Amino acid sequence: MDQSVGYFARLREFAKANARTIFILGFVLLLLQDVFGTHGVVAMRRSQQEAAQIGKEIKQLDDENKQLDQRVKELKSDPHAIEEIARKDVGLARPGDIIFKVTPQSGDTSRNLNPPDSSSAPAKQSP
Repeated sequence: MDQSVGYFARLREFAKANARTIFILGFVLLLLQDVFGTHGVVAMRRSQQEAAQIGKEIKQLDDENKQLDQRVKELKSDPHAIEEIARKDVGLARPGDIIFKVTPQSGDTSRNLNPPDSSSAPAKQSP
């Protein structure tokens, strides 16, 4: 029992002698936890940046959604928009229209539809 009393007395004496150091060390640890901890300033800043990025994405998607809504309204009511889709995507034509379809030949691998350059053509000689 004498040993335990001596131990606690030494502990109390150590705490009194180093109270200021212990207090400062505890304060520094709490400050570090507040800055770098799970819910600290750094984590809050990161969350704010993520929220701002998500806000930008939401605005972009909202603008795209408005454009698509406008396009749907056009397709439901505008005969010119309907005709454009019918001609381009479905391949429909008005009576009397002539449709030209150009298909590349099976052996033709070049996709160049431009005429050959005049500088590369052989020059004609006059007689």
